Amino acid sequence: MLNEKEIQEIDAELAHCTIKASASVEALNIVQRHRGWVPDEAVKDVAEMLSMTPDELDAVATFYSFIFRKPVGRHVILVCDSISCWITGCNPLIDVLKKKLGVTFGETTADKRFTLLPISCLGACDRAPAIMVDEDLYGPVTPESMDELLGKYE
Repeated sequence: MLNEKEIQEIDAELAHCTIKASASVEALNIVQRHRGWVPDEAVKDVAEMLSMTPDELDAVATFYSFIFRKPVGRHVILVCDSISCWITGCNPLIDVLKKKLGVTFGETTADKRFTLLPISCLGACDRAPAIMVDEDLYGPVTPESMDELLGKYE
């Protein structure tokens, strides 16, 4: 069930749309800002507000890498594995992150501090290899820089 604040924010977004479904990405982002992720019941409620089926809205949600359909940690680490990042050394970086965090892609650390996810492109080829933690973009990063970088996030 959506809370009153989520409903108000989605309604405000809908006021700018002639086709309700065109607000789907922003509506999902609103829910995610409030909850940290988008649970199934929220997809159902948002779909109803947008005159969509839950399956149609879920297709939108699962298409976008920045919409999380399962719970994530306090901080989300996105590791770019595009060709530019691969050529410049993302694989050793991935290995170090997995070892330091004790998780693999798609998992969250036991303390719920970090979730590690791959992403096909961060648009930072000029700074490859690149990672994003929450909304902070870093690059080029090295395996040796991970302790300092992760230390910024409690």
